[in-house]
Amino acid sequence: MAQTTQQKISRRVTSNIIKGSLGNMIEWYDWYVYAAFAVYFSTDFFPEGDMTSKLLNTAAIFAIGFLMRPLGSLIMGRYADRHGRRAALTLSITIMASGSFVIAITPNFQTIGVFAPIILVLARLFQGLSLGGEYGTSATYLSEMATSGRRGFYSSFQYVTLVGGQLVALGVQIILQVFLDKQQLLAWGWRIPFVIGALGALAVLWLRLSMDESDQFTHLNKQKKKSAGTLKALMNYPKAVLTVVGLTLGGTVAFYTYTTYMQKYMINSVGLDTETVSIINFVALLLFLILQPFAGLLSDHIGRKPLLFFFGIAGTVLTAPLFILMKLWHSPISAFVLMLVGLVIVSGYTSINAIVKAELFPTEIRALGVGLPYGMTVAVFGGTAEFVALWFKTIGIETLFFFYVAFCVLISLFVYWRMQESSKTSYIEAEQAVSDRGSEDTQPN
Repeated sequence: MAQTTQQKISRRVTSNIIKGSLGNMIEWYDWYVYAAFAVYFSTDFFPEGDMTSKLLNTAAIFAIGFLMRPLGSLIMGRYADRHGRRAALTLSITIMASGSFVIAITPNFQTIGVFAPIILVLARLFQGLSLGGEYGTSATYLSEMATSGRRGFYSSFQYVTLVGGQLVALGVQIILQVFLDKQQLLAWGWRIPFVIGALGALAVLWLRLSMDESDQFTHLNKQKKKSAGTLKALMNYPKAVLTVVGLTLGGTVAFYTYTTYMQKYMINSVGLDTETVSIINFVALLLFLILQPFAGLLSDHIGRKPLLFFFGIAGTVLTAPLFILMKLWHSPISAFVLMLVGLVIVSGYTSINAIVKAELFPTEIRALGVGLPYGMTVAVFGGTAEFVALWFKTIGIETLFFFYVAFCVLISLFVYWRMQESSKTSYIEAEQAVSDRGSEDTQPN
């Protein structure tokens, strides 16, 4: 009987993790498809200037979308802490789907003039709002739904699906490059992936409506719910908030450098053709995705800090050499190997950042606590990484960007050194222990 009960619990956890993760994947697909197809639709919205200038304009809008993420984290984090994780995740996927549909049907600059880039900006602002709420709530939900001793493993699926969304975007790009020529992609083919994203989000919306609410939120007492999700309550945890900021800084800059800017760098600086770069990115990111659960599982056995130290030290020392060598060697194989090395390093952060942040806050403030400081840091540093890189390139000192990335990682390394091992001081585990003792007390003798 006990084994049957355990199997039911395991199936319930797995089912909810899959439902939550698939929604996360679609959200990130909708977000990344913009970056993947920027080289094709930039002319439709910004017809003047050379290619670097057009990419700079679309990168600026990519960064503007990030500015909405702190607001999305605030609004959706409060909503998730007061009304439940499932309700917030359902709302975020609806907003993201709407943004993708708007981009898909927006006429080009030649048709409606300046309104084209204005609509593009507005759509990305709403998508940024959605993604800001998605991250904190998704990290919270996956961490709470996971079983004790396996939280690192299960929460790593946030980045499995995050990268999975980017892989799907790249996969769609590769398929379209096979079946459509460049002129067709420039004219109308780039709209197809946005339509796919909108339809996929509607399908996932149905799945999210059937998810279970987490036990932590369900068991939250009425007294704590009164102050749940408020900035006043969050300010009771200043050290945890600052830890999230420092934890995120180097990781988000490195992640967006290797996954978003890398594609443009290989094309514009290394000199590889677009189709080859798409394949390199797809294979490297697939291996990166596969690595996440293994790294998360490893953290369940040895702790979170060793992985963070690995990222901090290797990221500080090797970031600049990896990019410089890629340009010097100038070959697809070396570009692939060097990109993969960079992604392995970043895995020390990506695989466990969700659970580390979730372990720092109690249930009544967890979604807001995870999401808001993360969203603010990503808006300032992660969302601007590609823009800063392209700016350095336009003024002829692109190499300085690599040292900028390394310096950001170094700052995070100091934070990792100062912080406690979160798996040993976890609010989630402490709350679970209290809940288990309460359940034992109510059992009949």
